Amino acid sequence: MVRAVVCRSLGEPEKLRLEEFPSRPLNPGEVRVAIRAAGLNFPDVLMAAGEYQLKPELPFTPGMEAAGDVTEIGAEVKGVVIGDKVIVKMRHGAFTDEAVVTPAQLTPMPSTFDYAEAATYLAGHGTAYHALIDRGRVEPGEVLLVHGAGGGTGLAAVEIGKMLGAIVIATASSDEKLAIAQSRGADHLVRYDREPFRDAVKRITDGRGADVVFDPVGGQVFEDSMRCIAWGARLLVIGFTGGIGSARTNLLLIKGASVLGVRAGEAVRKNPALGQVRLKALLQWAEQGKLRPNISHRVPLQDYAKAMRLLIDRKAIGRVALTMDCSVPMNP
Repeated sequence: MVRAVVCRSLGEPEKLRLEEFPSRPLNPGEVRVAIRAAGLNFPDVLMAAGEYQLKPELPFTPGMEAAGDVTEIGAEVKGVVIGDKVIVKMRHGAFTDEAVVTPAQLTPMPSTFDYAEAATYLAGHGTAYHALIDRGRVEPGEVLLVHGAGGGTGLAAVEIGKMLGAIVIATASSDEKLAIAQSRGADHLVRYDREPFRDAVKRITDGRGADVVFDPVGGQVFEDSMRCIAWGARLLVIGFTGGIGSARTNLLLIKGASVLGVRAGEAVRKNPALGQVRLKALLQWAEQGKLRPNISHRVPLQDYAKAMRLLIDRKAIGRVALTMDCSVPMNP
């Protein structure tokens, strides 16, 4: 029997249920993967609540990314062998012991990663890559302001921004989160509750402001960001965990600034060539030891609701992974 987290009615994480199902036979062109770990992303929480742009038909299993081992191959499958360690890319369905997918959904695991790291890599770092390289076009020496730098995509942006030669200003809500951001390359650290970040950015840049803003928070954070940007700045809208922000068009006009929406997955669906370039770079950087997810919590599958609450309550630093080994205790 296969365990899976199932959403039968939209709402809070506690409304989800862990259910068991028999494995289904493979159709031609399909691959069976034993899932060892799955990554949690804030869109998983939103999707289960019915608040995400993608609204799967009920019932469905949340989860956008996982990692595991290929255990069975259907007819007509090429390029995959039993025993391959793989990352599994999904729009939903990853919170389970077993996934039936197509070869196109599989990516070889970096040899430098364990299952949990592999399961929490491509979504966060892929979003940061698309934001900073495809959309923001960050140049060496530019000032990059990263909000939510203690989160999964925020930490990824700190890492990639530093690799690109940017001067990285990281903002977060605690010293612990900022310490991790600093360890990943942040040049300047700002705690929201100790100094208004707009004042800090002006102080750090001698009044010039940030060239690029990476914003997964939204709300007032987005609105205040427009008041500490340099001429020609690019404001990257990653998400809205803090609410929906309003763009002051007069501020954007005065600074010659651009507001750019970032949807890494949709961009690849529209232009698959973008995804190929991104994936090649991310896998190469992982193998070279330049990038690695920071996983603050590894949580057994049966504790999925507690794991999702870590994201909602902003207690995670970097990423949270669900593990399929029942013997693994939940991190405190």
